[in-house]
Amino acid sequence: MSIPQIASDLASGAVSQPTLADVRNWPATVGVNQAATALGISRSQLYADIQADGAPVRTLRFGRRIRVVTASLVTLLEAA
Repeated sequence: MSIPQIASDLASGAVSQPTLADVRNWPATVGVNQAATALGISRSQLYADIQADGAPVRTLRFGRRIRVVTASLVTLLEAA
């Protein structure tokens, strides 16, 4: 399954939660929605954590856009 297809399926609710193997195959950064799904939390909760500087993953800001570093997501999921 391609990355755009996974993102589309996540957005539509067709895929519940990606496996660690799936996350390892994601691009270097992903959107907050996709990262929140991998973590099993709501996107609003992850946005709130990012805003409070308490996000469990590394994020990058590009203007108003926020991206989650996939390597930090993988590290967190491996530790769980």
